[in-house]
Amino acid sequence: MLNSSNSSNQVSSPSVIALSAACSAGFLWGTGAVVVNVLIAKHGFTPENISFWRFAVGAVILLAVFGRSIHWQQLRPLMMTVLVAGTAMAGYVLCWFLGIEHIGAAIPTLIALCLPPVLVTVFALLRGQETLNVQLFAVLAAALTGTILVVSRHDAGAGTTDQHELIVGVSYSLGSAILYAGFALISGRISTRLGAGQATTCLTVVAAMVMGLSSLYRPIYWPTSVPPQAWFLYLGVVTAALALLAFSWGAARLSPTALTVATLVEPLTAVLLAALFLDEQMGHWQWLGGVLLLVSIWGLGRRRTLSAQ
Repeated sequence: MLNSSNSSNQVSSPSVIALSAACSAGFLWGTGAVVVNVLIAKHGFTPENISFWRFAVGAVILLAVFGRSIHWQQLRPLMMTVLVAGTAMAGYVLCWFLGIEHIGAAIPTLIALCLPPVLVTVFALLRGQETLNVQLFAVLAAALTGTILVVSRHDAGAGTTDQHELIVGVSYSLGSAILYAGFALISGRISTRLGAGQATTCLTVVAAMVMGLSSLYRPIYWPTSVPPQAWFLYLGVVTAALALLAFSWGAARLSPTALTVATLVEPLTAVLLAALFLDEQMGHWQWLGGVLLLVSIWGLGRRRTLSAQ
């Protein structure tokens, strides 16, 4: 009996750590959302410019740390998968920002964050990687409801958007959700084969190159004043290099469903920081949404612990 308990703890502990890594990635991305808002609203930078330098700075940092350890013999058979995943990583960020540009933050955020857990869960169910039961349904329901409550307060002016802009914005948002779901499904395989450090480095380099193509229709430039430079460095080092490293490490150890639900910490973090630093008040429904998100993540950890016993 004692041996069984010890074995269960040994199995569940890595799962909890992996879930914590994915939550950490979501938390760091949430801090980046506030920084991006400041760069766009106060300094006039475009989403494409911010996204490119975020990935470019992150790629430089990751290459400096992990570049020499990349095994090209291991990478060569995965090259096409890495190119597809890196393109998807850049694409879902760009599509999300473009959706926000057309119809505001509320609808794109709901679609881009809530749809991927559903898509990857359906895919996992079809492939027999997940089992549909009450606990899985409850976790998804709590996570999606919590996310809707957290972000639905924002951008009340989106209702005035004309039909064409609405269609374009929703289309970009759907593209972002599909690309993120695909990235979540693929990234775990790459991280398992290459290791989190090498996988993150390769994916970020590809994402930076893809985002560089945006210079064909909008200029890309590095800021000349110190505050924006510091924010760009923060985005590259913290929200790209560190966050993507934590995401990749978790992706190699979690199911895509658990991975995408855990990163829903992002909107909760963004809303809390906006309330703290940007004087945006949180309503009662947002607090309830935050509680539901945390409960869903606890349920994920509990579900994985029980399945390991």
